[in-house]
Formats: sequence, structure tokens, C-alpha cells
Amino acid sequence: MKKISLAWQIFIGLGLGIAVGAFFYGSPGVETSLKPVGDTFIRLIKMIVIPLVISTIVVGVAGIGDAKKIGTLGGKTILYFELITTVALMLGILAAHLFQPGTGVDMRSLEKGDIQKVEAAANEAGQQGFVEMLVHIVPSNLFDSLAKGELLPIIFFSVLFGLGVSAIGQRGEPVLRVMQAVADAMFTITHIIMRVAPVGVFALIAVTVSKFGVKSLIPLSKLTLVVYGTLLFFVVVVLGLTAKAVGVRLWELCRLLKDEILLAFTTASSETVLPRLMEKLERYGCPKAITSFVLPTGYTFNLDGSSIYQAVAVVFIAQLYGLDMSVGQQVTLLLTLMVTSKGMAAVPGASLVVVVTTLSAMGFPPEGLAFIAGIDRILDMARVGVNVIGNSLATIIISKWEKAYDAEKANRYAARTFKNVS
Repeated sequence: MKKISLAWQIFIGLGLGIAVGAFFYGSPGVETSLKPVGDTFIRLIKMIVIPLVISTIVVGVAGIGDAKKIGTLGGKTILYFELITTVALMLGILAAHLFQPGTGVDMRSLEKGDIQKVEAAANEAGQQGFVEMLVHIVPSNLFDSLAKGELLPIIFFSVLFGLGVSAIGQRGEPVLRVMQAVADAMFTITHIIMRVAPVGVFALIAVTVSKFGVKSLIPLSKLTLVVYGTLLFFVVVVLGLTAKAVGVRLWELCRLLKDEILLAFTTASSETVLPRLMEKLERYGCPKAITSFVLPTGYTFNLDGSSIYQAVAVVFIAQLYGLDMSVGQQVTLLLTLMVTSKGMAAVPGASLVVVVTTLSAMGFPPEGLAFIAGIDRILDMARVGVNVIGNSLATIIISKWEKAYDAEKANRYAARTFKNVS
């Protein structure tokens, strides 16, 4: 028998879950039987959140510290990455609020105890003042924060720890190797957990549809349209204007990288095209030293497409449960995603981990992940393609800032490539 890909397995699980939920609509037996399965899947994902966050942030921050030592290249690269990622996150939050993809289903028809729990968590997060929030970010006891699963204090400690590891130089290399090994192990565990994703999606969707009806699936199409539309707007307008400002022809770049963009789109993994991207960008006028630094670094710190999706997804789930986000919560969401979205590009579907992490930090219910998990592959394909375009453009921009870009070489390569194609 031919092996069925994970994407098709998830689609099959989604379809079966909808069918079972619709057939047994209003039957409490579905929830009794399948809710433990869905809850187990959610717990599996949440289980790896803390070690994955700590290890990836420590490795990433320590890498930034090393990058700054090589001169202005590191500073310019990180500055550009953070600016463009912040714009992407703000655009995602704005798009979700403008188009309201999560409205239309009253998820608050949960049991009385569940809704009180959800509202209490949301109210606690909303009533906490900005100053109190900043104070709470600093953990008084790291192990207490670990036990309670308080993500923001853990993130704060991880950033400081990464800076400390970087500051002690070679003495910190053993720690860095251990953290890298932990991160690799967590990514491997993520692969294992994703194998049972179809079962988890089946259970979660079946329970949801049996309780709320098929009408609860309407937000799926709305979410897909909002995410794809926002990603397209980001590429055409934000990246287009950025490229024009520095004299880069974005459309030409996309034509040159069309094979790599398509491969990343179909596999939902930007890792598969990294070697070819480096080769093509060097032929397109970028120095090898800059390409070999900026492009891999961008795979961790410049995930524009993923950032947009994650911002839309969190607001989408909040809207599903009728939770209005205050200005302070939106600022918290922005700051949280600026950190949690880093380092998750290596594994297809790992954005689910980022969403769960952010939902936990915001005090929002992670059960809404059922909607996103069902169509995550569809959304993953688009955001990975945007990541490839964004990082390729970043490599050229940094090369120009360093006055090392060879425009004549780029023109010759483009002319030769398009001539061969025609």
C-alpha cells in the first residue's frame, strides 16, 4: 500500500471527525468517548512547549551575541529582521481584527464550569495592568514558573541565560551544545507527536461539531482567506515597497526563485530549499560570506509568513470564544510572539506549538487549536513560501547595506536565466 502523507492523514481525520460529529450532533456520548483523546493530543503538544522554548531561545540569543562580534553585519541583520517581523505581526493582528475570521460561532456555549474557567483566565489577563505585567515577567523563582507553566517569566529567563552563555565565550560552548541537543530532541519529539495529529484532529473536530453543529466550521474558510490575503498583501505591499526602497526588483527575484518557492510551498518546509537558495543568491550578486550568515539566521529570526499566521491564529481563537482583547493584551501578544515565533521553522507544523505557547501565555483556551490543526497544512504551505521570499530579499538588502552587492553579476545571471527559460 502506498504510504499516505501526514497532510492527507490530517485531511482524512478532519473529514471523518466532521462526519462523525454531524451524524451524532447533540449526542453527549461523542464528547464522553472522544474528548479524552483530543485532550491527550493537546497535552502532548503542551508537554514539549517549555523545553522547546527554553532551548531554542537560549541557542538563538547566544547566536545573536556571537553575530554581533563580527561587526556591523550582525547588528544590521538583527535590526532588519526585528523591524520586518514586527511589521508582519502588527499586520496579522490588524487583519484579524478587521476581518473577524473567528466570529459567527458562539464557542461560549460550553459547560458552565468551562466557560467560567475561560472567562476567569481572560479577565485575569485583561485586568492586570501594564506595570504589573512587566513586573510579573521577571520570575522570583524560576522553578515555580516552570511548575506553573508561566511562559513569559520562562522566556525572560531564557533570553538572559542566552546572553550569559554568549558573554562567557568558549566556556559557554558546552552549555550551548547541550541546549542545541535539547532543541534537536524536542524537534524530533514534535515529529513523533505530529504522527498522531490526525487522531487528535479527528477527536477534537468531532467533539466540536457534535456540540455546535456544522455551522461551527464556517470560520475555517474565513481564516484561510484572511491568512492568504494578508500574506499576499505583505509580499506585494510591505516587501514590495521595502525592495523598491533599496533598488531590488522583487518580481524578478520571485521569478528566479520560483522553483524553490514552489518546493517550499508543496513541502511546507523552507529547510528543503536552503542549499539551492544560497547557491542562487550568490549567483545573483550576494557575497558568499553574507549569504551564508544572513540566510540561515533568517530561518530562525525572520519568519514573516509564520509571524502573520500566528498573530491571526491567536486572535482568531480569542474571537471564537468571544474574548475581547484589550490594548494591553494586544501589546502583550505582539511582544510574546516576537519571542515565541523564533526558531520554529525547522519542523513542518511547528507553528501549532507557537500558537499553543502564546495561548497559554495570554490565558486563552488552547482547545480552539482543533480548528487550526485541521487546516494547518494548507496555511503552512503559504506562510513557508512567504518565509522563503522574505529571507531571500533580506539577504540582498543586507548585501546592499554592506556595499557588497554585485549588481552587474545579478543582471547577467537574471538575463541568462530568463533567456534559457524563454
